[in-house]
Amino acid sequence: MASSDSNKRAKNDTSEDVKESPSTASACEGAVKDGWFSELSTMWPGHAMSIKMGDVLFRGRSDFQDVMVFESEAFGNVLVLDGVIQCTARDEFSYQEMITHLPLCSLPQAPKRVLVVGGGDGGVLREVMRYSSVETADMAEIDKMVPEVSKQCFPQMAAG
Repeated sequence: MASSDSNKRAKNDTSEDVKESPSTASACEGAVKDGWFSELSTMWPGHAMSIKMGDVLFRGRSDFQDVMVFESEAFGNVLVLDGVIQCTARDEFSYQEMITHLPLCSLPQAPKRVLVVGGGDGGVLREVMRYSSVETADMAEIDKMVPEVSKQCFPQMAAG
């Protein structure tokens, strides 16, 4: 299944340098209190996910959302969009592998071309490129800031 075929290509057209963007009253900042990040949602009443924060590696506002990455002793780097945890370095594989391998393994023929919609952290694209049958994989991400920041803060994930 894994391949390092040099004829393969993965497109991710976001090559600008990452710059911190100014943000006022962002959803990410509102979730930080006393060195803890807490994800609260009306979707899960009475439930919160809180992580003790280390250094903030990036905090900015794109045209679409608040973006923050911080270090955590328990989870490694943590990516947060609009106050919602998207992935952590420690457990990202559980999501990336399931969302990639289940659909690709259920196809009647081995995939040659793959389109990843979203996936700015690069983890799904990384998993897609493990298939020797894949010749081309494209990623359509609306927010160029997410792949830019992910390449710097999650190099093992944004390898696609």
